[in-house]
Amino acid sequence: MTVRSRYRIAASAVITLASLAGTIAAVHPAQAAADRVRLGSASDASRTGWSGPAFTMNGDGAVVAASMQRAIDAIRADVGSLDVVVLAGSAPTSGSGTPECDTVMSLNGVNSCTTWTLTQASDASDPQVNADVRNAEFVYFAGGDQCRYAAWKGSPLQASVASVVAKGGGSGGGSAGTHINSSIVYDACQGSATSADALADPYDPAITFTTGMFDWPHYADTVNDSHFVTRDRMGRTMAFVARAIKDGLTTGGAAWGVGVEQGGGSLFIDRNGLATEYGQNAYVVLGDHQPEQAVPGKPLTFSGYKIWRLTPGSTFDFGNRPTCGYYRRSVTAGVADAGLYDGVAEPCGSPGSALVESEPNDTTGTADDATALASPTTLTGSMKSSTDRDYFRVALDSGRTASVRCTIPTAYDADLYFMDSAGRSLQRSVNDGAGAPESLTFTRTSAGTGTYYVDVEAYKGSGTAGYTCTVAKS
Repeated sequence: MTVRSRYRIAASAVITLASLAGTIAAVHPAQAAADRVRLGSASDASRTGWSGPAFTMNGDGAVVAASMQRAIDAIRADVGSLDVVVLAGSAPTSGSGTPECDTVMSLNGVNSCTTWTLTQASDASDPQVNADVRNAEFVYFAGGDQCRYAAWKGSPLQASVASVVAKGGGSGGGSAGTHINSSIVYDACQGSATSADALADPYDPAITFTTGMFDWPHYADTVNDSHFVTRDRMGRTMAFVARAIKDGLTTGGAAWGVGVEQGGGSLFIDRNGLATEYGQNAYVVLGDHQPEQAVPGKPLTFSGYKIWRLTPGSTFDFGNRPTCGYYRRSVTAGVADAGLYDGVAEPCGSPGSALVESEPNDTTGTADDATALASPTTLTGSMKSSTDRDYFRVALDSGRTASVRCTIPTAYDADLYFMDSAGRSLQRSVNDGAGAPESLTFTRTSAGTGTYYVDVEAYKGSGTAGYTCTVAKS
């Protein structure tokens, strides 16, 4: 059964417009207000309980049948049927006018699917829209323009969607609809930023955020992205994560980017926060420290992002977020490391290793030897004089990247160098100021295994307070 109703301009206004046919071509036509199309039963399903919440985050706008079926079954506990509402900010430009509901109605346990096309911000206060949403068990945000969805912040519709999740229903979406479901929303209200834009300037005018829209269980401190690999969006997600941390948009000084690939990619998340990937790869990108550089007008520098690649069928526990199984990548002066999407994960159960400096270690010939230690390696020491230099010997295989990040105490200013076997500087980090952190990356492109040196040098001041450098290989 299909029921269509439109809330349009009054008939008298239509007559008036018709009489102005000679001038109407010079005027942009007014957009129609809320448009409702209902498929399936005209009456809502009657339920006494719900077993969600459950969520789907899709890489493009289309409903992914497998993940959507799982969400429906989780919410209804495989018993009875439920109602779905699709919210769209614009109508499809070709094909079916209800593509999301067409897929939903082919699934088991669905009583009805209603598409609401809301082209004006005021539509979020429409009584019928809100009644349909509150009576539904799942709300799906269609693809399009997430800025239109962000404009619903503070509206009755925002509260109505939240009520569906609160009662044990679900929420989800694709493309723009995926963006709106994270706790930090890249709203694209000032245009769409590319990875090149974002890495060159993480405060590019096109990078704007909306917070306080939805706060789903187990999904705090996240910023979603879509069309992830095809449109090469890892770089901009790295910038989003750095901005979220720098601007204090998260709790605990960490932010989690979640990027889902298009072409059937979908991240299903259950009531406990356990996510399962469907169809295509997804990526979780953790930034867990302040960026080395994230200021307006300058390129991003951020060391040691931790990245989990989720292949179809794999899981990620947002309720108890993992501390292993990731690979690392960095951004230095706006340039991201190679291999952003295909790193080798550091194995779980390998806690790494540590080495405390032993003087004298002021030359390459007296360097402390860390070549046999497992990655990540923690190097500790102190600048005992204003001319102190601490050398650590490390090994790096062909095609591997060493990421070095040093925390420096406020007692002194120290610089960081990465040197070849002859003591020649290959990379350096020389941030100004006592306590300023230092970081760098280096990738070995030559065949075989090479010997290198991590050099921590006093620039100004000294003291017994210790520095800590982490060397991670990926």
